Amino acid sequence: MTPDRAGPDRHDRRWQAFAVCLTAAFMTLLDTSIVNVALPSMERGLHATTADLSWVMSGYALTLGLVLVPAGRLGDMRGRRRTFLTGLALFTLTSAACGLSSGATWLVLFRLLQGASAGLIAPQTSALIQQMFQGAERARAFGLMGSTIGISTAVGPLAGGLLIQAAGGPDAWRWVFYVNLPIGAAVLCAGLRLLPRAPGSAGTRECFDVPGVLLLGSGVLALMLPLVQEQQWQGRLKWALLPIGAGLLVAFWAWERRQGRRGRAPLVDLRLFSLRSFSLGALLSLVYFGGFTTLFFVYTLFLQNGLGYGALAAGLSSMPFAAGSAVGAAAGGRLVVRFGRKLVIAGLCTVTAGMLGVVAAVHWTPGRGVAWAAALPLLVAGIGSGLTISPNTTLTLSLVPVRRGGAAGGVLQTAQRIGSAAGVAVVGSVYFARLAHHARPAAALQYGLLTSIGIILLALCLAFADLHERRARPQPEQKREAARQEA
Repeated sequence: MTPDRAGPDRHDRRWQAFAVCLTAAFMTLLDTSIVNVALPSMERGLHATTADLSWVMSGYALTLGLVLVPAGRLGDMRGRRRTFLTGLALFTLTSAACGLSSGATWLVLFRLLQGASAGLIAPQTSALIQQMFQGAERARAFGLMGSTIGISTAVGPLAGGLLIQAAGGPDAWRWVFYVNLPIGAAVLCAGLRLLPRAPGSAGTRECFDVPGVLLLGSGVLALMLPLVQEQQWQGRLKWALLPIGAGLLVAFWAWERRQGRRGRAPLVDLRLFSLRSFSLGALLSLVYFGGFTTLFFVYTLFLQNGLGYGALAAGLSSMPFAAGSAVGAAAGGRLVVRFGRKLVIAGLCTVTAGMLGVVAAVHWTPGRGVAWAAALPLLVAGIGSGLTISPNTTLTLSLVPVRRGGAAGGVLQTAQRIGSAAGVAVVGSVYFARLAHHARPAAALQYGLLTSIGIILLALCLAFADLHERRARPQPEQKREAARQEA
């Protein structure tokens, strides 16, 4: 009878461990947007400048994006459980430090460290999913992870608004950080008990590629800085960092090839990019995140600044998207094995239709009734987003060797962070430029949303181009390629 009980017990333990990963992912993703509605409270409580507030908001995403790939490689080498728990402990401590900050400078510093801690956690989640699950179970797990991404992105302003309203007073902003403390402590205790104790790489030449880390980090920093600071850094000189960043990434590519030829373990195994499923999936993810995440940026700005909505009301207005995303991602996790790339195409078309519906609602609905009119289109867009993110993640990582899962997950999520930053910079420029030309806030929002839709249509073109190359279940020749890479 023991073997019979052991099987279900192992099954239950895997899903319990997955719940730990899911909760940590939700908490770290929530912090990308929960602070947005707390900025006025920070300004009053800390006498923070506009530059301080900008770094509080964008610094988290910046350091998170810088750490992702090195953290994924570290997890592959030293063990994902250890790296995950270390990142989780640091995230909880830095959240407490953010809440206790006595001045804006300290808050910015701890916010940067909080982002780096989140970067340690993020690639381990996708790598642990690959390690613990296979086949349809893996697709289901990525579907639930996709639900988490969509919900956390949309629910952040609502959670922040509720906390600010409940706390009240000049120090209300501190609770958007304190809320992480009980959650982080509980997840840390559960992770110590449940996460699998798989060792890191055991190869004799497995050492950390410090020059690769410096080249990649410098390149990503040069690309992201002008994007996340687009509104704060005036003038055109900031865009000179983009070709510098591209040059550094080319140098990183050359260095990694050299590492491979010398038989040394690179930071990123460039053979991953010979897999069409991985390279095009990462590119599609970059472009799509550049389109859909900008919806919340311009929409909440419009509701608060253009229509006078409060933080809580603006947060509630994004809930239809969150609900739709949860439903779509759960369905996507079940259907991706059957439909493959066609499911992502259907998802992108649904997102486009929903966002066009939001544009129409803004155009035809006068005054403060916009949020009600846009609720159904946002629900449709959320369903489409769920059908896009989780299936694309499953398909992108389907042929990646498990021993390289952390680094591959880091590359994928870095692409998402760069895409989000670029999308906010582009769509934000369109939105603010229309306002500067004395356009009505509703007209400025429509132009911004149409720009987002254009970016999503570019992702749709990439999905069509990849339609006949990617399959949810690897074909025999793809399986041979995966086995070759594993070796």
